[in-house]
Amino acid sequence: MGNGTSIGRVRGLGSSHHGSHHWLAQRLSAVGNLILIPFLMISLALMPGHDYATVHAWAAKPLPSIALILIMINTFWHARMGVQIMLEDYVHENGGKIAAWLLVNILPFAGAAYGILSVIRIALGGA
Repeated sequence: MGNGTSIGRVRGLGSSHHGSHHWLAQRLSAVGNLILIPFLMISLALMPGHDYATVHAWAAKPLPSIALILIMINTFWHARMGVQIMLEDYVHENGGKIAAWLLVNILPFAGAAYGILSVIRIALGGA
């Protein structure tokens, strides 16, 4: 028996309709970072001082706290998508793949949750 035609050998080896969504989502999150990170950097640069009280008072205001929460969500989501692509391309062993998938899904969620909770505590006056 032969291997069949070229299309028959590759059929079923991958999906060609899910990659464009992931690619577009990663580009849109990158654009979000291009907007949010300069806002953070400019806001910090324009502060009169960089002591704890000044930064704390700045982070307690509505606009900066919302921007900080959006930065947490967008940056961790963008990083997760980038690491996911790396794992899909370079991790091939089943044991390593399962451990890597657990880490790539748990760590960004935990980091974003910790950052968001910290900003909410500052904004609501709990910290």
